[in-house]
Amino acid sequence: MTLRAAILASGLCLALSACDLIAPVSDRPETARDFPQPDRPVSEIVSNQFSNEDARDERGEAQAVMDMADIAEGMTIADIGAGEGYYTVRLAARVGETGRVLAQDIDREALERLGRRVERERLENISIKLGEADNPHLPADSFDRIFLVHMYHEVTEPYAFLWRMWPALAEGGQIIVVDVDRPTNRHGIAPALLFCEFEAIGYKLVEFVERPDLKGYFARFERGEERRAPERIEVCSNG
Repeated sequence: MTLRAAILASGLCLALSACDLIAPVSDRPETARDFPQPDRPVSEIVSNQFSNEDARDERGEAQAVMDMADIAEGMTIADIGAGEGYYTVRLAARVGETGRVLAQDIDREALERLGRRVERERLENISIKLGEADNPHLPADSFDRIFLVHMYHEVTEPYAFLWRMWPALAEGGQIIVVDVDRPTNRHGIAPALLFCEFEAIGYKLVEFVERPDLKGYFARFERGEERRAPERIEVCSNG
């Protein structure tokens, strides 16, 4: 640094009171900064376009997951990371006219395509909502089940996301996770890390099943006795 540059930098610091008071710029959402940052890489979001729905149905994927999750007529379900609606439309058929399905995603274009599908297939028990990386924006006391199918490893702010999901569960409601046991930067998440992140908020694991036919595992969580305050959340190690 030249002498002139050093003098200018010093003057700038004095004008701002002190250099050490200047907060570093963060690319995290401002609404997430009260929560700890996860100690793990995050997979890039893959295309939400499904060209393999028939193949998934041939191995009975959605039916198996809905059976394990005890989905029944009249339930209210949130399908988070819905994409173009593989699970959404099948959940809608399972819960019937007296049930409701909310499809949520952070990909506006995918939701627009899903909206056209809902209109085309006249699925009147489906609604669509845009979410954010750190907030699913779900109404409180509303859902018997919240589905996170092959998407949780893409959540960049898991502690804020899970914390804000807590109030959306109805009494006895559950969160259903389907994912793959592999590193988070390879579109999966190790079960131990998944359990830890949920438990860091205050959820409790009630079921875990490895399902080779689903090319992954099935996990079911409920709310525990207390949702921890953001400052009390301990970051889970990815080691």
